[in-house]
This record gives sequence, structure tokens and C-alpha cells, in this order.
Amino acid sequence: MKTIRKTILSKNFTLLVILAAVIVFFQIASGYTYLTMINIRNILNSLVIVALLSIGAGFLIISGHIDLSAGYIGTFCGMLIAHLIANLRWPLIPSFLITLAAAMAVGAANATLINKLRFQSFIATLAMGTVCNGLALLVSGGKYINVSREVAPVFISIGTSRLFGGWVPSSVLIAIAAMIIYGIVLSRTKFGRKVFLVGGNPVAARLTGLNTERVSYALFMNNAALGCIAGCLVTSRVMSGQIAGTTAQNFSGITAAILGGVSFGGGSGSISGIILGLLIISGFSNGLTVMKVEMQWVQIASGLLLILALTLDYFMSKGTARRKKIKA
Repeated sequence: MKTIRKTILSKNFTLLVILAAVIVFFQIASGYTYLTMINIRNILNSLVIVALLSIGAGFLIISGHIDLSAGYIGTFCGMLIAHLIANLRWPLIPSFLITLAAAMAVGAANATLINKLRFQSFIATLAMGTVCNGLALLVSGGKYINVSREVAPVFISIGTSRLFGGWVPSSVLIAIAAMIIYGIVLSRTKFGRKVFLVGGNPVAARLTGLNTERVSYALFMNNAALGCIAGCLVTSRVMSGQIAGTTAQNFSGITAAILGGVSFGGGSGSISGIILGLLIISGFSNGLTVMKVEMQWVQIASGLLLILALTLDYFMSKGTARRKKIKA
């Protein structure tokens, strides 16, 4: 009985109920066209980019920080790799490594502003995001950079190829691999325990001899790297570097992480929760698209979903604190 009660009160159970409600609602509201194979493929396709952004955001939020630059970094990196491959005709691997290095340099700059100059993380990362947006415009000259299949066949196939008879985008494998790897890192490694300790009690972490700055640098650089991969995937998928890039998904990753039970106050969260948050976000956005809701209303709904995620985080954190107080 206690096990059942504990399961029902868990964050993941609440998320499963919300996910089920989203699926049922849109299936009925769309005239039973929501759960078609083509639409499920569309959901999986949109999930990949948000998955990468939400993992990086989730790790940072657990550690007590937030990064508003990941989407902008992805846009810059998508434009940069398109420029290197299409305009300069560089090979794929050197182009990707240079792009990844540029992204991680931005991540290191974010960490430096926060740890050395004591900027608030949301201010520092928003400023660096603006810089990245300007760099994307500088590299592209404000225009699309087309990447043809003839110039970069391997690069294009990564984002456009499909598995299982064309129903599942192959890039989904990248998201699944990332979820598994980062799930193991967060729950079963020493570094994962450090992330929780830094977010839960940074003073205690420092007193135990933990180098919190080093953890911060690793997480900001990791978030930038994941943003870079997301941006490159978008370029590969649409076969061009675009001004919009991953900027539109910037807050989707943060929303998915918070909705997935990653506490905005730091110190708690899980990859399984983030996965459920991702499914809710992707399913919700896709449902609005299937119902042909106008873009301005989609943006309003997305903002309200972020507010809902923060509200759930507030009440869940409050409930957890109350239960701990009663036990004490």
C-alpha cells in the first residue's frame, strides 16, 4: 500500500497522467488523426532537437544555474558548419570539430562571466546568446546558406535518413543515445552526485572540498556542445543554415526539463522525468499544429505551459519540504 501511495505521489506518475491527458485530448479534438503513423513520426522528429537542449538545461538547473544561450548557440553553430562545408568546402569532420570548439568556447565564456565576474547566470547567458545571434548573422550575411546533398552527402543523410521503412527519423537514435548516456552519468557516476550536491547545497559542496567552479565550467560547456549538435542537426535536416535555427526551441528545452521534475531551485531531477517532459512538450506542440492553430496562439500556449511547469515545480517543492519537516 505504501509503495502504491508513493508511486501515485511521485512526479513521474503526475507527468504520465498529464501525458495521457494530452494524448487523449488531441486524439479526440483532431478527429482521431493525432495518433497516425505520420504524425507520430513528426512528433519524434521534433523531439530530437528539444531532447538535446533539455538534457543540457536539466543538468545546469539541477546544479543551480540556468542557461538562456543554448538555442542561440545552436543557431550560430548551424550557420557556421553550413558556411564551412558549403562556402569554404571543408570536409565534414574538421568543420564539425571547429564548430564544436566554437560552441564550447561560448560555454566557457558563460562560466567565466558567472564564476569570475559574479554575473547572474540568466543575465550572462542571455548576453552571450545575443552575441551568438549576431555572429550567426555575421557568418551568413543575413542570408540562408544552402548545403546540397552533392557537397555533403553524409552530413545531409544524418538529418534526413529514416529507419524502419521510412517511419522513424535516424536522428532519433542520437536523442536515445544521449538520454541513455546522460541518464547513467546523472544517476550512477561520481560526477552526477557532484551535480546534485552543488545544486542542493553549494556551501556544503565547497566545504567538502568540491571544486564547484570546475563543475560549473563542465556543465556550461556541455550545454553549449549539446546546443551545437542540435543546431548542426537542424542544418542537416533542412539542408541549409538558417537565421531561425534552434532559437525557437530555446525555451522548449528549459520547459521540458522543469516540467519533467527538474527543480528550478536546484538539487533534484532525473532523466526519466525529462523524457516525460519532452513527450508532453512535443506532443502538445504537435497537437496544436495538427489542429491548425495559428502561430501566435501556439506561442501563447507554449508560454502558458512554461508557467504551468514552474507552478508544478513550486507546489511539488513545497510539498516535499513539508513532508521532510513532518519527518524531522
